[in-house]
Amino acid sequence: MEIAMRALGAGIAVLVGIGAGIGIGNATGKAVEGISRQPEQSGKITTTLLIGCGFAEATAIYGLLISILLIFVGIK
Repeated sequence: MEIAMRALGAGIAVLVGIGAGIGIGNATGKAVEGISRQPEQSGKITTTLLIGCGFAEATAIYGLLISILLIFVGIK
């Protein structure tokens, strides 16, 4: 039963990647929209986009790390 609960928790933790993908997609779409409206600000928009995408990707990596820990740490 413990292994099943660990697998379920790991599966839920990996779902964080879906949220990160949606967030990065929205941010990229808005950045493209912003650059098309104000091309002279493309440098600032791109910098802000890359920082935001880095934070979103870090969240996905944390979810992956938690899922790996749930599955492999503590198995006897």
